Amino acid sequence: MQIIERYSFGTIQINKKSFSNDVIIFPEEVLPNWWRKEGHILHMEDLQEIIKRKPEILIVGTGYNGAMKVPKNLTTHLEKLGITIIAKNSKEAVNEYNTFVKRKENVAAALHLTC
Repeated sequence: MQIIERYSFGTIQINKKSFSNDVIIFPEEVLPNWWRKEGHILHMEDLQEIIKRKPEILIVGTGYNGAMKVPKNLTTHLEKLGITIIAKNSKEAVNEYNTFVKRKENVAAALHLTC
């Protein structure tokens, strides 16, 4: 189980391992160096690995200050695929993810660590 132990601007610690680039987290693994089509706008192409794994819940960390935008049409499309999306600043998103993973929910997190 991947538990986030600490998050601060630009860095995150998951199961005693530190990351300084954006990450995608599944309960069973971390995908480091998450790169997006546009840095501060989320696109469907950015979520292909998540969509393949079909979590019921996707927590999106929009950055320390919430600079990354999650377009409404993306949210609508994910919901049609059966994925509930929760977008919050990354500090709040970390707490949400940990809550869901501890409850053994089918959850994934996509976290922007800066901005």
